[in-house]
Amino acid sequence: MILLSQTLNTPPPQGLLFVDWSIIALYAGLTIFLGWWYGRSQTSTKEYFVGSGAMNPWLVGVSLFATLLSTITYLSKPGEMLGKGPVVMVDILMYPLVFLVVAFWLLPIYMKHKVTSAYELLENRLGIGIRLLAVGLFLILRLVWMSLLIYLTAKAITTMCGLDKKWIIAVVIAAGTVSMIYTSLGGMRAVVITDLIQTILLYGGALLVIGTVTWKMGGVSWFPTQWKPHWDQQPFFSFDISTRITVFGTLLSMFLWFVGTSGSDQVSVQRFMSTKDVSAARRALGMQLGVGALVGLTLSLVGFALLGFFEANPGSLAPGLSLKGNADEIFPYFIAYHLPPVVSGLVVSGLFAAAMSSIDSGVNSITAVVMTDLMERLGWKFSSEGGHVRWAKILALVVGILVVCLSTLAAYVPGNITAVTNKTVNLFTMPLFCLFFFALFSRQASPVGVAIGTICGMLTAILIAFSGPIFIAGFDPKTQHDPVSFQWIAPVTLIVNLTTGYFFSWLIPRRTHTQAA
Repeated sequence: MILLSQTLNTPPPQGLLFVDWSIIALYAGLTIFLGWWYGRSQTSTKEYFVGSGAMNPWLVGVSLFATLLSTITYLSKPGEMLGKGPVVMVDILMYPLVFLVVAFWLLPIYMKHKVTSAYELLENRLGIGIRLLAVGLFLILRLVWMSLLIYLTAKAITTMCGLDKKWIIAVVIAAGTVSMIYTSLGGMRAVVITDLIQTILLYGGALLVIGTVTWKMGGVSWFPTQWKPHWDQQPFFSFDISTRITVFGTLLSMFLWFVGTSGSDQVSVQRFMSTKDVSAARRALGMQLGVGALVGLTLSLVGFALLGFFEANPGSLAPGLSLKGNADEIFPYFIAYHLPPVVSGLVVSGLFAAAMSSIDSGVNSITAVVMTDLMERLGWKFSSEGGHVRWAKILALVVGILVVCLSTLAAYVPGNITAVTNKTVNLFTMPLFCLFFFALFSRQASPVGVAIGTICGMLTAILIAFSGPIFIAGFDPKTQHDPVSFQWIAPVTLIVNLTTGYFFSWLIPRRTHTQAA
């Protein structure tokens, strides 16, 4: 007990110990084994990409959660709660509305068409040009997404190990290599099973941190009872568009992101397609939202627990770290220097797991899109179904290598993890969703009008996301506030995209033979 208390009070100079790294290596080996195991019996690309379309909806729902939230949420939510304020935790209030819209509006339409790629649906209504435009947006979106999350994971690992930032690339390569191997070997079944394991590790790691802080402080005295002086002002609503976060903005942006992602992102659609029917897809969505709410609340409590611990023990914080300026680094620092051996290894495995759950899903989905929407659609011929599967696995490796290379650019986007995520990962979510909206719900939409609307939406998203560097007001490095908050990206982009798309569809209507088709 004395030794454990000393471990919790005084950061050991070495950080993670050999036993911790052994646990991490064991986990990595297990995921590779699972990829090999599920890859042995694969004889078709349908099995590889959608698990033959009859997978357990509860497993698919957990996989959806692990894929779309993963490392970014695992690191960003505690840091946001600790350093900026608690308003982001209200986003789960929108989950019931998200379920109603997606389950009873979108899923019945999508599940009528058992397709490998969601973007096959666009060509039937708006032509191959719009289909290829959607493919391009998806590839950009998911390549940036994976690059960001693997960079954030590597950055957290270097913090936990006390390493210089130059070691980030080495950690990137290690995590990326493991993910590429088991994803390319095992396909969708390996992805879904490992996502379940990774979710358990991720959630267990968060509980271990809360339990350690609670035990150390003799109860839940760490829970905040008043607004902290270093937190941002986070009103319900503000007419000042530079206000970083509001309650209204959090609710609206969460709703739009969830609906947009569920209705247009291959990562989500591919998982819905891997279930048997609409009812199963709804169960998968319900599981995704339920697990997301539980883990989101738990990670919010992690942020509160860390804040209470370091306020009560300011000497336990490393020199150079502050609760306001380095909030995103507090969680990984606590894992390495304030958790006992073995526990640290399990939590870091959860961190790796969170990264790999997104990488594996992204690689699998990108591979499906490239093969279905580009290679097959443009006439690429395969000698056999076995050759088809081999090409899928080769492409998965190529995509993984590309992600590792792109991850080095994530360091150049300003802001904390929450802001950086919205400026990059969610940048083209609304333009991509609008393509599906026009194709499935608008008979007046024309390919030219939709394309112009998409371009206007993309430009709007970029102008808001990077309003600091673009406009004279600039980015304030002290407050990390842009002239226009990132929470305006989704709603304004949606309005601009739909408005211009409808206007130019009216101005440049569909040709007669296209209408007949």
